[in-house]
Amino acid sequence: MEHSYAAIIQTMAPTSRSSPYQSCFFSEYLNSAVIKLHYNYTGKLKYRDELKPESIAFLVICLLIVLENAVVLLAIWKNKKFHVPMYYLLGNLTLSDLLAGFTYMLNILLSGPNTLHLTPILWFLREGGVFITLSASIISLLAIAIERHITMVNMKPYHGAKRCRMFGLIGASWVLSVLLGVLPIMGWNCIGNLEACSVVLPLYTRNYVLFCITIFSAVLLAIVVLYVRVFHAVRTNTRRLGSLRKSQSRKSRKCIALLKTVTIVLGVFIACWLPLFVLLLLDFFCPLGSCLILLKVDYFLGLAIFNSLLNPIIYTLTSKDMRKAIIRLLCRRCLMTADGQVKKIGIPFLECSISKTEVPSQRLEGLETTVSSGNITPSTIKALYPRMLKS
Repeated sequence: MEHSYAAIIQTMAPTSRSSPYQSCFFSEYLNSAVIKLHYNYTGKLKYRDELKPESIAFLVICLLIVLENAVVLLAIWKNKKFHVPMYYLLGNLTLSDLLAGFTYMLNILLSGPNTLHLTPILWFLREGGVFITLSASIISLLAIAIERHITMVNMKPYHGAKRCRMFGLIGASWVLSVLLGVLPIMGWNCIGNLEACSVVLPLYTRNYVLFCITIFSAVLLAIVVLYVRVFHAVRTNTRRLGSLRKSQSRKSRKCIALLKTVTIVLGVFIACWLPLFVLLLLDFFCPLGSCLILLKVDYFLGLAIFNSLLNPIIYTLTSKDMRKAIIRLLCRRCLMTADGQVKKIGIPFLECSISKTEVPSQRLEGLETTVSSGNITPSTIKALYPRMLKS
């Protein structure tokens, strides 16, 4: 098979001259004929000369992702209030989403007819960039869930020494993402073995695609388990706050509000990523040419990218402090007074909340908000676990 594969490459690129690279394991990485061969074999060798309307829409979404996440990053950087461990994780999530939007934008611009002008090494860089940043976004969600679990369930509030844990989680998320993304370029690909190729990603092996789906499914399951434990811990321990509440109904509303926030977090993630997971599973199990939907992968990947547009809203803008910081950053003159107070016209922007858990009139203001945004403080832990801390 290797001999016939090399013969086909030579037939498709008869004018190519021998070079020192041809004796190297990665010699085909510099031959653009490999791209045409693999795309022709998998049935994806059909392009238009111009950008498709949906591609233009995806470009606009990617631009919004970059701008939105850049604003959030700038707000975190300029406000010392956010220079705390949990916001480092939120900033890491925001950075990975920003890079995901940017790399997918480049992916779109280098796709279509431009694909056939790429060498395999450039193709791996194009796809690997999107893969790494999207992986970092997913794993960052797991890192946030781990930190919330440690803080809320294990009752370990932040101290200066805990920053090592934050940077450890951030570093681990990027190391794992980069490791997964570079496996194909390091040799786990189907160059020289067309039968093993993925239809969705014609230079990746189907086994590699299945491996990644298994990893991401495990990450999703871990996130679900951790959030369920966090909610259970908060619901159990809010019963100890009866003296600070005016009624049992208010306590129930708080728990329901927290459940809604967690449901939104998990629901949006699953809604955006599950279709792509299912499509990649079909890519593994479907015989070549039997599942035409695999050729529509751009729509599924675009939906997954859309999650990067929603993450800052769900994880950051539900925080009243963050909304105030963004108002101050974007429209200080029109919505803020000279002394930093919010004008009446800016109050609707400040008070809006997806989870509706921020009720200033209540004594436990910010309890559920801190759970949804990750801004856990020692005072919050003390309120949640008064008896255990006394002992």
